[in-house]
Amino acid sequence: MAIDESIDVRALEGTLTMSPTSNPDTKPKDVIRNAKDIGIKIVDLRFTDLFGSWQHFSIPVGELTETLFSEGIGFDGSSIRGFQKIFESDMLLFPDPDRTFVDSTLEIPTLAIVCDIKDPLTLADYSRDPRFVARKAEEYLLSTGIADTSYWGPECEFYIFNSVRFDQNTNEGYYFIDSDEGIWNTGKNGTANLGFRPKLKSGYFPTPPIDKLQDLRSKIVLALIDAGVAIEVHHHEVGTAGQTEIDMRFDSLVKMADKVLIYKHIVKNVCYQNGYTATFMPKPLFGDNGSGMHTHQSLWKDGVPLFYDKDGYALLSDTARWYIGGLLAHAPAVLAFAAPTTNSYRRLVPGYEAPIKLAYSARNRSACVRIPTYSPAPAARRLEFRSPDPMCNPYLSFAACLMAGLDGVKRRIEPPKPIEADLYELEGEEKALVKDLPGSLSEVLNALEVDNDFLTEGGVFTQDLIDMYISYKRENEVDPVALRPHPYEFALYYDA
Repeated sequence: MAIDESIDVRALEGTLTMSPTSNPDTKPKDVIRNAKDIGIKIVDLRFTDLFGSWQHFSIPVGELTETLFSEGIGFDGSSIRGFQKIFESDMLLFPDPDRTFVDSTLEIPTLAIVCDIKDPLTLADYSRDPRFVARKAEEYLLSTGIADTSYWGPECEFYIFNSVRFDQNTNEGYYFIDSDEGIWNTGKNGTANLGFRPKLKSGYFPTPPIDKLQDLRSKIVLALIDAGVAIEVHHHEVGTAGQTEIDMRFDSLVKMADKVLIYKHIVKNVCYQNGYTATFMPKPLFGDNGSGMHTHQSLWKDGVPLFYDKDGYALLSDTARWYIGGLLAHAPAVLAFAAPTTNSYRRLVPGYEAPIKLAYSARNRSACVRIPTYSPAPAARRLEFRSPDPMCNPYLSFAACLMAGLDGVKRRIEPPKPIEADLYELEGEEKALVKDLPGSLSEVLNALEVDNDFLTEGGVFTQDLIDMYISYKRENEVDPVALRPHPYEFALYYDA
């Protein structure tokens, strides 16, 4: 992901795709007319639960009326994770006419519309709607006067496998992953074994036939472009067995979060349709690289990049340095949203380029915050927060990062001095000065419980949302994983 100097702010023609340049004033009647003109049969209404999974239901195109956009359509909020209790279940969806795309992964011509959520009694925006949180974060940024726009460029990594089996019962617990690319299949027989597989941690960047997924990734890219998601590059990642990265072009916060959900939807469906299975789990394989979502971010005002200073370290301005200071200071709490699963902390361990050190540095991939140095252009000055992973809810993750950074700018928080060395190899006093990220989901939830004032500034995150999020994660993820025997414990202890 790179931010180049010429940001195109012209409106694209048409209303059935999303892009960094889509028209924010698209009218419902234009969406309705265009949908019928191009032969849409079904309209799919999509929204996000508290933890980042898309939910949906569909209506015939004849039910797509201007009234739907103005009055909404009801659904049961008590059946959605993290939303309403059963005695307050009725909620309304309001389609956003500027967030539509034709879903080319479906056989029936289908127009997908991203929706916002409101209370049916008050018509107030719903406090636990993640997209509303992201919208408030953008509004808060504007209200501070620090900047008027934040740009985001997440690098979503994922694995593509041929087969996955897993189960958990009283007397068993296992997973089994297989991939034609997996190095473990070099000795397999039964059908012709043609070899050419990436070794562990050697998947970056061999050409076919070692890279067996070139055409599949290209199909994903074309489907994303059809959905209005601009793509810059795709390639095999470091891990054996199909680790992949497809990079989207940067965009502003809410638009980029929308696109992350489109991205994950299209990746999973194109893979499934071609006989593969894709996972965004941060650490599905032992002994090989995990999948992160390095999140590039920058602030702009009146079309001017605020993170650039020709005399600063790595060409960074004071604003950029203070933003980094806030991000590092609040990183344990931010990771409750940005690295939000127990599996996230199988990835955030020393080695494998895992960014666990609370430090920043130019070019250094062992730091939590890296300053890309591919270009000296002012518009390219940005930071890359390397600790998030693609299991996050992008609306909440981006909003939390922004709020932490803005707190740093407002309070002029100085980050630790940058270190131009492998942070894993530090010794003595130098090592003691660099702190590590927390090592578990339980720890970051504890951090969020203590450190959340910066999130509630301007009412961006509500205490109600934070409390529900922490409670759900503890009860449904932390405790269930802690209660179950781990398969490797049998290897360690069974015959003791």
